[in-house]
Amino acid sequence: MSAAPDAVTGGPYEPARLPATRACLTRVGLPRPGVALAVAFFALVCLAAAFPSAFAHAPDQVNPALALRGPTAGHPLGTDQLGRDVLARLVFGARPSLLVGVGSTLLAGVAGAAWGLLAALGGRVAGEAAMRLADVLLSFPAVLMALLVVAVLGPGTRNAALAITVALAPGFARVVRAQALVVRGSSYVRAAVGLGLAPARILLRHIAPNVVAPLLILATVNVGTALIAGASLSFLGLGPQPPAPEWGAMLAQSRDYLDVSWTLALFPGAAITLTVMSATVAGRALQDRYEGREAR
Repeated sequence: MSAAPDAVTGGPYEPARLPATRACLTRVGLPRPGVALAVAFFALVCLAAAFPSAFAHAPDQVNPALALRGPTAGHPLGTDQLGRDVLARLVFGARPSLLVGVGSTLLAGVAGAAWGLLAALGGRVAGEAAMRLADVLLSFPAVLMALLVVAVLGPGTRNAALAITVALAPGFARVVRAQALVVRGSSYVRAAVGLGLAPARILLRHIAPNVVAPLLILATVNVGTALIAGASLSFLGLGPQPPAPEWGAMLAQSRDYLDVSWTLALFPGAAITLTVMSATVAGRALQDRYEGREAR
């Protein structure tokens, strides 16, 4: 039996295929479900960090009689070794965790942008010296470099953020320098130089705007790395100090109670994992869209 004719073309009717529909949605700018879910989760974490009192209360309220209890109606995620509500501590721990992760990424982006622009526009000798310094710093893993800086500065939220900034800034500097060199060799920049425009005006008007997009994309991708580094420092006791709630510190404190309450480590570990995954998925999707690659 032949297929029924299409009412518009007169030819045989064929149902639309899912890959074509997905490609069409991508072309019109609609996000994939996984990307949308990742963005929504990360936005929820940011809201919890900005307004923790809207989601939970009293993260430091101690009640030894309720220590190491499992999930109940009054404590949906259970209690820790001091009887404190785990959900409340997770919510209030989002702020220091994101402050270290996102804050250090922003600082690294600003410092790396200045570093890269100076390397690209400061002459051959200065550029080579700046990039060799970046290569030396990039030869160390981010967490190891952060540990070295914290060992000098001491523990704490601010010092942890500065340590991760030092670890991430060389990567931003290399990307910005490469993009700035490409823009500097373009025809419109050469025309601006020929017209006698001031170097500062050429930098601010023509070069800097063209390095913003790759810089923001790299920052989004590196948020996950910074979150893991911050949680690692806190796990080692080098981040925010007790009794301040923080996901890495909560994970470290749960080690001695795994045989009594394994959920005590489950929830902060899940919070770190899901937040890093959501930030990375959103960053990769933004990178694919900027580079013109079709989502699969």
